[in-house]
Amino acid sequence: MKIVLLGAPGAGKGSQAELITKEYGIPHISTGDAFRSNIKAGTEIGLYAKSFMDKGLLVPDEVTVKIVEARLSQGDCASGFMLDGFPRSLVQAEFLDKITALDCVLNISVPFDVILKRLSGRRSCSCGAIYNTDSHKSDSCLKCGNTLFIRDDDKEEAIKKRLEVYQAITAPLVDYYAQKGILSTVIGAETILDTFSLVKNTLDLVWKKG
Repeated sequence: MKIVLLGAPGAGKGSQAELITKEYGIPHISTGDAFRSNIKAGTEIGLYAKSFMDKGLLVPDEVTVKIVEARLSQGDCASGFMLDGFPRSLVQAEFLDKITALDCVLNISVPFDVILKRLSGRRSCSCGAIYNTDSHKSDSCLKCGNTLFIRDDDKEEAIKKRLEVYQAITAPLVDYYAQKGILSTVIGAETILDTFSLVKNTLDLVWKKG
């Protein structure tokens, strides 16, 4: 099963991706994670990507495309994959069409006011763990004990910019994939498990067709 997760920043794609991976056994390919690992390592491409991410802007297509194409060529993607964070523009979607055929594009729809509240309360750890102040009141990581911090792209000004960029550049993909007949939309404003129940109902149908 080859699927793409669509949704604005903060829609909960990462949480759903984790559950989908466990349920269906397909690799989760997150361009965001790939960029952050390069940033942490201080690579040239990572620092270049960071200059855009810190402002809430999209990383240029030529950088993103190289990372995705290399990842999809690996053996664990032969029987399926789940892309999270790619494509983010019509140009990227057209590129993806040239190298693979998708079974489903899953769009997680969440009102922007809910997203703003979610992201402004998000706290990150250097070990990769992510928490939200609604459910985690401590400033320490439960996994490693390190002090949590607010990522630059989770600050309110950057969040608003990210949502503006999403609306202008990525949202048109909803119509693009709807016209191809492979788009399914679920509402992701409730709890993670409630949303996953809707996601699973959708993907089970795709899995059976495959």
